Amino acid sequence: MFNSLSEKLESAFKNLKGEARINELNIANTVKDIRRALIDADVNFKIAKEFTDKVKEKATGEKVINAISPGQLMVKIVQDELTELMGGTEAQFNITGNPAIILVAGLQGSGKTTFTGKLANYLKTKKAKSVLLVAADIYRPAAIDQLTILAEQVGVDVYSERENNDAVSIALNAVKEARSKNKNVIIIDTAGRLAVDETMMTEVANIKKAVNPAEILFVVDSMTGQDAVNTAKAFNDRLDFTGVVLTKLDGDTRGGAALSIKYTVNKPIKFVSSGEKMDTLDVFYPDRMAQRILGMGDITSLVEKAQAQYDEVEAKRLEKKIRKNQFDFQDFMDQLQQIKKMGNLKDLMGMIPGVGKAMKDIDIKDDAFKGIEAMISSMTPFERSNPDSLTPSRKQRIAKGSGKDMAEVNAFMKQFEQMKQMMKQMNNMPMGKIPGMRR
Repeated sequence: MFNSLSEKLESAFKNLKGEARINELNIANTVKDIRRALIDADVNFKIAKEFTDKVKEKATGEKVINAISPGQLMVKIVQDELTELMGGTEAQFNITGNPAIILVAGLQGSGKTTFTGKLANYLKTKKAKSVLLVAADIYRPAAIDQLTILAEQVGVDVYSERENNDAVSIALNAVKEARSKNKNVIIIDTAGRLAVDETMMTEVANIKKAVNPAEILFVVDSMTGQDAVNTAKAFNDRLDFTGVVLTKLDGDTRGGAALSIKYTVNKPIKFVSSGEKMDTLDVFYPDRMAQRILGMGDITSLVEKAQAQYDEVEAKRLEKKIRKNQFDFQDFMDQLQQIKKMGNLKDLMGMIPGVGKAMKDIDIKDDAFKGIEAMISSMTPFERSNPDSLTPSRKQRIAKGSGKDMAEVNAFMKQFEQMKQMMKQMNNMPMGKIPGMRR
């Protein structure tokens, strides 16, 4: 995500490397490169120019304080301006009403229906809401089927009328259904088109007028860059939507939509989405996104993802086993499953400051743990609980069952033993000497 933009911005800051202070010449060179990087990322020229003019104005005359280099100061200025460009602060999401009605709009292929399922999952699991999905796309034959499948995946109900060709009446009937079943949120998935057209706009505007939604979310494919911003403007002129959703952030996106859309339509980005899994939806934080674009990582989001999977009872049980040096293969497998629930592995690594840049050319697949899982799955329950029981004949059977050779099995066993030794050493250290730990 934004790899090309991040690299070009980093290159721009090199103009200040080794400089004792900021002056008009090195500011001009840096700002020029920043503007070029933004335009290459498909940011509108007017926006790029206004952005860099603000950066130049703030940088000019700045005094470099002790222990902060000119380059670091420029990064801080750009970070602040990027944050402001993308909205400044987290936008509030309104789910008030009886029920709260959320209208989802966007072009076909933008990831609109998939987002609808993800939002239902988010509201159910993180906000404890009872959600009803509404299939109001009366044109695409598979739309109802897709929404039904997504509803089953996340465990919510879906309302549809397959024989009804009036999207407005479907939406109104769904509101009645939600009230009768005590649903406190309904999400209406509207029809998409390959391009903006009058029929589409009129229909979604009529739905809005009929149900008076608390939120109208416009879903944007972030890979379409400036085209997405232009489409957003056309929708906003008719719908006056309340927020934007950026999808497909795991793709080869240049960043133009994320950086331009708030400026263009003056509506906040509320959610960002990546991948097809139903738990890959995140609230949009402009400051965190600015940090990631500048290669600073996003430790806050990483910790939040970890906390979402944290089980205090399980953690205490695991801590006792580690202290007694009893950590086994089943424990290891359980921890792998927790990590996988946090999301795409490469994205998670990219949230660690400095790691994203180092791993930009490394392909980390979502099935990176597949081989290890296959080996552990080929063990008996006794073997998983007793790592020392693995004799050569047992290892041979595990290798055969997992489709691995003996060398791979032995290498994994060695790595597992080294990890146990490291845990043992940390447990033997006084807490005050472990980095970040204090009694």
